[in-house]
Amino acid sequence: MDKNTALIIVDVQKAFFDQKWGERNNEEAEENISKLLGIWREKGWRVIYIQHTSDDPESLFHPSNEGYGIKKIVEPMQDEEIINKKVNSSFIGTNLEELLHLYGIENVVITGLTTPHCVSTTTRMSGNLGFETYLISDATAAYGMSDQNGRYYDAESIHSISLATLHDEFATIITTEQCINTIENYLSEY
Repeated sequence: MDKNTALIIVDVQKAFFDQKWGERNNEEAEENISKLLGIWREKGWRVIYIQHTSDDPESLFHPSNEGYGIKKIVEPMQDEEIINKKVNSSFIGTNLEELLHLYGIENVVITGLTTPHCVSTTTRMSGNLGFETYLISDATAAYGMSDQNGRYYDAESIHSISLATLHDEFATIITTEQCINTIENYLSEY
């Protein structure tokens, strides 16, 4: 990982404070994203925020609602890129791919919410588009959910299975600590 590596922060928005989502795993996800964000800013590397937007005024993700805002712990600085999206993939209907190529980005580190939805879809597309993709396992989180038969799956199971479906096929799955160590090792060599 080097200056050609972008940190992508997907949908870390206040809407996810809402109780409607239910049980969540990995309460430290935003703290881990904040750690990585600090390193990217210190190095002057590219940070790109993805912000989910809904056209439905009743949605937590509608721009008129508080839930639309990015959580304070990872709040963007004025010069950092914010891309609005309306679907699960950060690449569909946005200029994300174009920007990554414009900036000479070859590697992406993906963090954010939630693991089985926008994080997973963005990770799959990133890998398919040819970017060297890293997904930070403890810098994302999931909520429990039920399947089409009404069977409930707890948040940790959803998170783990989502990561398993991505690992070695679409991305390299690593932890925040492994990511930081990779950066430190790279920098010590150069």
